[in-house]
Amino acid sequence: MADPDNRWNRRLFLHVPAIFLVLFFVLPLIALVILSFWQTENYKIVREWSATNYVTLATEPAYFVFFVRSLFLAIGVSIFSVAVSWPIAFFIVRHGGRYKLILSLLLAVPFLSGEVLRLISLQGMLGPTGLVNGVLLKIGSAPLRFIMYSNWATFIALVYLYLPMVVTTVYLSLLNFDFRLTSAASSCGANRFQVFCEIVWPLNLSGTIVGFLLCFIPTLSASLAPRFLGGPSGVLYGMSIAQQFGESGTWALGAAMGVVLFLFSMAVLGVFSLGIDLRRTGFTGMGRL
Repeated sequence: MADPDNRWNRRLFLHVPAIFLVLFFVLPLIALVILSFWQTENYKIVREWSATNYVTLATEPAYFVFFVRSLFLAIGVSIFSVAVSWPIAFFIVRHGGRYKLILSLLLAVPFLSGEVLRLISLQGMLGPTGLVNGVLLKIGSAPLRFIMYSNWATFIALVYLYLPMVVTTVYLSLLNFDFRLTSAASSCGANRFQVFCEIVWPLNLSGTIVGFLLCFIPTLSASLAPRFLGGPSGVLYGMSIAQQFGESGTWALGAAMGVVLFLFSMAVLGVFSLGIDLRRTGFTGMGRL
């Protein structure tokens, strides 16, 4: 006969997370969907069911431009972050030695400060009188005025914000990788490029995809980075959503934009999940630190 205490503990272990998800994820999402079919007039919610907000998003070119601009920026930032993360993570795993854990923990140091503080620090570095231009002026070079308040500044900021997550994900994937396979391939005559392209990269592709998605999804909805560092021609989709819930006061339209963003993100996750094997991501299995 099963122990009633153990049965109660198992139910509690399963039900508490489920209740948490329902209260703080499912119900707010349902409320957002309902609000997206209502209207807002003069900062007041009009509870009349209509698809006007979605028609506005489909017919107003500005919102399409914001979304496409955000999409291309998210793809570019994610690809660049993956490309930079691989050599960093590879170096830590292969040459970190007994300092592997310390080096991996250092990747979390930027998260000890808030996102706003990190963006303000970038303003101090990239601004007209910032650190970068100050050094250039000291050596007699012209300042780089095209960086600050531009799409380039937003790109740099987003890479700076989400690169640590991508490096950590690739690191965890490589941590569980058996490098004896590379030694065996080299013994069979394969060069380093062949070893990487045919063994290391394919066997760690799942971890790379997870890292890409961890950068792509938040970048697609970014609002603070373009607000602090982007120029007037660099309005992104996430920034436009923030404006709907802020100064514009069109909350229902903002809710519809949020629903569209959520559905698109879920579709991207669904497509990429076809190539993800969690046993190869570093999140399962017993990696060696």
